Amino acid sequence: MTQSALQSHGHSHAHDAHGHSHAHAHGHGAGAPHPAQPARWSILRMPVATRLAAALAASAVLWVIVILAMR
Repeated sequence: MTQSALQSHGHSHAHDAHGHSHAHAHGHGAGAPHPAQPARWSILRMPVATRLAAALAASAVLWVIVILAMR
């Protein structure tokens, strides 16, 4: 883009003498995704030993369900 196109494309806000400011509504195009949010919890951040223990525990629970269902 040229410098004049950048200046005309951007927007600025002039505030009146009363100090009035206005908030912008949340707006983006329907096809534009929201910015990524930081994950609170991720299995990828767990140490390998902890992941293995969790996988073994989940597997044991599922096997118990299978064995009880077969009775």
